[in-house]
Amino acid sequence: MSHSPLVIAIDGPAASGKGTLARQLGEHLNLPHFDTGLTYRAVAYALLQANLPLDDEELAVKTAANLDLSKLDRNILSAHEIGTAASKIAVMSRVRQILVEAQRKFAMTPPGAIMDGRDIGTVVCPDATIKFYVTASPEIRAKRRYDEIIQNGKSADYEEIFADILKRDERDMGRKDSPLRPAEDAHLLDTSKMSIENAFQKAIDLIEQAVAD
Repeated sequence: MSHSPLVIAIDGPAASGKGTLARQLGEHLNLPHFDTGLTYRAVAYALLQANLPLDDEELAVKTAANLDLSKLDRNILSAHEIGTAASKIAVMSRVRQILVEAQRKFAMTPPGAIMDGRDIGTVVCPDATIKFYVTASPEIRAKRRYDEIIQNGKSADYEEIFADILKRDERDMGRKDSPLRPAEDAHLLDTSKMSIENAFQKAIDLIEQAVAD
């Protein structure tokens, strides 16, 4: 008897806590975790490394088509400036088409995956087993990003990070192709007033219920 892949879609804005939740769920459920944002970051990083412009869609398409998903290095790609560059790449429709196809293929490979991004529940995996939309206020998300940078021994400016969070939200939510928004059937987890432990437990309860159903 064959089983459908267990696909868990987790969407939300930058620094909402969705990545932490996705990693915890992956470990708990023994499923691979795919941070789809790394694919856009990898395209941006490759262009930056080659000193190429970020606004040339032809170059970005060619880079995306040659991306090796097995070589996404979170340690390199998680840098704040690469995230900012990636949000410029993510508005390009043809780049999105290439990367979404690769992400979907990963998700549908048994036993499934925890898919974490901006358009998983709405575009990449609209038929996911269960969907979550993880969010928090911009002020809290900026503070988390600020604390993370300081803890890594680097200097940071809270006001600058807060302004960047607002700009990224505007780009992510305002783009024509696959804008960031909750899927109609997504469970909302607002981590502004919820610890990651509580969010994790609530998510596990909802996943177990969805699998049982």
